[in-house]
Amino acid sequence: MNDFRNNESGQSGERRYFSRPKICQFCADKNLVIDYKNADMLRRFIVEDGKIRPRRQTGTCAKHQREVAAAIKRARQIALLPFVYQGRDD
Repeated sequence: MNDFRNNESGQSGERRYFSRPKICQFCADKNLVIDYKNADMLRRFIVEDGKIRPRRQTGTCAKHQREVAAAIKRARQIALLPFVYQGRDD
């Protein structure tokens, strides 16, 4: 069986992706506030099916991720954001 990851020269044929460290946009810009009424800003922190994106995807710090999650949940309760997005049936 061929193993494409390890060839004779010791190098792989694939490029490795190194993600650069993400900085929290709320810590970087002190004027940016997390508000449950700002639905457009909160939509960036929700995936297509309605789940809240994790910190490793958004790059927010733990403090601001908790605030974003609370704001999303509050916006869902007053129907500014949907709990689940309806998918298309193809």
